[in-house]
Amino acid sequence: MSYDTDNVFAKILRGDLPCSKVYEDDHVLAFNDIAPQAETHVLVIPKGAYVSMDDFSANATDAETLGFFRAVGKIARDLGVDATGYRLIANHGPDSHQLVPHFHVHILGGESLGTGLINKQS
Repeated sequence: MSYDTDNVFAKILRGDLPCSKVYEDDHVLAFNDIAPQAETHVLVIPKGAYVSMDDFSANATDAETLGFFRAVGKIARDLGVDATGYRLIANHGPDSHQLVPHFHVHILGGESLGTGLINKQS
């Protein structure tokens, strides 16, 4: 999967599409998911053009990497989901059903998420 500069997250970063912003700094933008799967469902995206976790971990600068993961933790604390627990999800490639070719992490919490880790489809 190659980076598509017209993907929905690139459009949000450029200001072409609105979002319900939760957090922003030099390296990341975080916003509420438009189709939440839990009481709290926030997407955290790097501001750089990275397709996936694989691309990000191989090509992001140390400052981008540190900034991104520190921001994920800060956002979870700011949302208050650190007290009871939360789940982080990052999809990579077609087998995971990655829909947007821009690396992103889902923070899900605010309720019991159950014990299942995946929803395997037949």
